[in-house]
Amino acid sequence: MWDWFVQGLHSIEFYAIMPHLQLTLFACFILLADFLVERPYKYFNAICALLGIGFSAFALGRFWVRGDEKLAFNGLIVIDSFFTFFGLLFLLATALVILMSIKYLDLEGEHEGEYYALILFAAVGMLFMAGGTDLVTLFIGLELMALCFYLLAGFLRRDRRSNEAALKYLLLGMFSSGILAYGFSLLYGVSGSTNIQVIAQKVAERGPGDPIVFLAMVAVAAGMFFKVAAVPFHMWAPDVYEGAPTPITAYISVASKAASFAMLLRLFLVPLGPLRPNWETLLAVIALATMTIGNLAALNQDNIKRLLAYSSIGHVGYILLGLVAGNQTGRTGIIVYLFVYTVMTIGAFAVVTGMRRADAIGDRLEDMRGLMSKNPGAALLMLIFLLSLTGIPPTAGFIAKYYIFLALIQAGRYELAVFAALYVVVALYYYFRIVVMMFFSEAREPGRMTLAPGLVATLAIALVLTLAPGIYPEPLINLARLAITPFR
Repeated sequence: MWDWFVQGLHSIEFYAIMPHLQLTLFACFILLADFLVERPYKYFNAICALLGIGFSAFALGRFWVRGDEKLAFNGLIVIDSFFTFFGLLFLLATALVILMSIKYLDLEGEHEGEYYALILFAAVGMLFMAGGTDLVTLFIGLELMALCFYLLAGFLRRDRRSNEAALKYLLLGMFSSGILAYGFSLLYGVSGSTNIQVIAQKVAERGPGDPIVFLAMVAVAAGMFFKVAAVPFHMWAPDVYEGAPTPITAYISVASKAASFAMLLRLFLVPLGPLRPNWETLLAVIALATMTIGNLAALNQDNIKRLLAYSSIGHVGYILLGLVAGNQTGRTGIIVYLFVYTVMTIGAFAVVTGMRRADAIGDRLEDMRGLMSKNPGAALLMLIFLLSLTGIPPTAGFIAKYYIFLALIQAGRYELAVFAALYVVVALYYYFRIVVMMFFSEAREPGRMTLAPGLVATLAIALVLTLAPGIYPEPLINLARLAITPFR
């Protein structure tokens, strides 16, 4: 028995899922230990969650350093640079959200261990989404992540907005999962396999004109468009962003979107790769509609979380344009954009989280009034994150948009590049509504705002990762090129 156990520890299967197992074990430990932790010491759960993330990140770091590229579980999952990069990105976002949550949960009176356990379980689902090479693996990972987010969105049990957000997210999420499962079933039907490489071969044999293959592509695209909040499947995002706890809003906005795009890239570049003549035009139309509706709808929002929700929809359009470009620059730009979007959006939501007080939710545009006089540091940080979201140099957001524009120009898609550039001006307007409120409006409430240590740490990390790639982008670009290597 002992020899069998030791042999299992050294098997490729155990090695491949080590990061997943570590997160799962720490999540289970938090659920058990939470009963023994008194309410004033609930931050112990956050420390345990951060330790689990640290162990998992160490395992992923070993994959990256060794340059591993291996299949495990008979081709169900893969270890490659793409999986490792996204895995580390998920863990970074998860750690920052946990740091944001400690003080926030105390104020809400909802500091429970299952909150952190659900966050870790969601991260496990994301890892399977990034590393899955089989439709079953991808779908299970997606649903594990989604189920955790349904619960986390409604975690504030006494808040009607939170309950409503969770219900809408659940109902629409189940509908989209059904469409995606239907698309997967069609791909299985035409190929006789759930392995994405085998499906790619069979789809190529049938050709882009096959009606069943075309229907499968449309169903898969529709299911994935919901997960990334692309038009016309974006209707859930503003309500869920507004009603969910602010740290969870940040987590859904960045980690869920990054994981969904990782899965979308695997699907569109491998099993649906031979159908590029069909989906390229579809993606171009969806990207333009997403940028248009996302940016224009953000213009008249008075709730910051809803404003950032619509702006995130606009960012989805930019990311999709990188896939439309169809060249290596576009794929690299997608990786760069997802990393940059993650850190700058978490930074913006961290400032909004810091506005939460015992007597105010702090997510209205009016709540930002006179922030410069109450907390100059928070106001300046918010300004930097908003400049990056707009794409103004020398922030990382400029580098992200530059690579998308460059990819479109190299591909000869000048009309798309022009539209994308025009919407930067629109974004500048609604982001600077917040800036005007912070710097040029008088505060209604006297006194200074203080930030908890966890929020300060989150803001510091987000600031460094937002400015550093903007000033010296070469390391991030090299990492992105390495991450996209499996799809060359």
